[in-house]
Amino acid sequence: MISNEQLKSFDVIIVLLVTALVGIGIVAISSAQHVNSGADPIYVRRQIMFFIVGLILMLISAFIDYHILGELYILAYIAGLALLSAVLFLGADAKGAVRWLEIGPIRIQPSEFAKIIIILFMSKLIDSKKDKINKLSTLILLVVLLVIPVGMILKQPDLSTSLVFIAVFLVLLYIGGISYRYIVITFLIAVPLFVISLIYIQNPNQKLLKDYQRDRIMAMIHRDKEEYSDDYFQTEQSIHAIGSGQLYGKGLYKGTLNQLSYLPEPHTDFIFSVIGEEFGFVGCMSVIGLILMIILRGIWIAKDAKDPLGKLLIVGVVTMIGFQTFVNIGVVTGLLPNTGIPLPFVSAGGSSLWSNMIGIGLILNVGMRRKKSFF
Repeated sequence: MISNEQLKSFDVIIVLLVTALVGIGIVAISSAQHVNSGADPIYVRRQIMFFIVGLILMLISAFIDYHILGELYILAYIAGLALLSAVLFLGADAKGAVRWLEIGPIRIQPSEFAKIIIILFMSKLIDSKKDKINKLSTLILLVVLLVIPVGMILKQPDLSTSLVFIAVFLVLLYIGGISYRYIVITFLIAVPLFVISLIYIQNPNQKLLKDYQRDRIMAMIHRDKEEYSDDYFQTEQSIHAIGSGQLYGKGLYKGTLNQLSYLPEPHTDFIFSVIGEEFGFVGCMSVIGLILMIILRGIWIAKDAKDPLGKLLIVGVVTMIGFQTFVNIGVVTGLLPNTGIPLPFVSAGGSSLWSNMIGIGLILNVGMRRKKSFF
């Protein structure tokens, strides 16, 4: 049960920040679907419904003591693997990828929920093995348990989501107290390996990546080459859209590239481009600022967490949100190769929004049970 004292520590501010972000997203989605004055509000209605359901999921994850949730970590991990397995055998195909399960009229993306499951599972496991975290056997076990779901997600294929898992895992290891010796060794291995891989994939006969993944990376490296013009088209249009918005933007429903359908996937992965074109630099910085405040608020709560498990859970969630934000904005601004990853709380889609809302619920959960409250 939640005591009155704990309820007083319920962080209304972080809920308001999330609501503001979702509100901006809904407005941007309405513009993204307002093509040639033929507005179809279906995505807007869906996103509002997704948000309402998300609030319920957020409250459920906030009010069930995270220690109880932690005790279910093995069951959650097994359930996550079962969902990912179901995608491989029963998943719905869309644009060459099998990432969704259709349950009646609802389509869900299990890999989104698997992010939260991995955060819960790894947080509890690292916490339970904190005294052995620097033993090689412990690290091997943790890596193996990570590789299983990541491998299943790569089979879909979904490289971007697998990278989220890896980023969260590495940060949790750091917070869990892994020795700097391992960090240095990993860095010394990873950097040369990355360079070698980057050189290798430029070979047309490479086997490391799928052809479309390689082409997207090559399009970023060789932007001016005609053979990669189609692969760079999305990013190029996105950069033009954001740049054309200048300081204050062109105004709602007045984004030329968006309204003339020159901007692909404007309501999902490239929603930030719509915001940039129609609300300008001010709109872009507002979105980034709100997300940054959520992350900083989470870190501040983690600082006062009652125990290491609470701290690990929050760090996992803010890492997930921060990494996805960095990759999404990096893609739409041409800093990173094109990869499908939604902008947290803003892009259209139920599974992504629900996953992030559950994550916010975990932050609230730890916050209500922290050592001291703050305004």
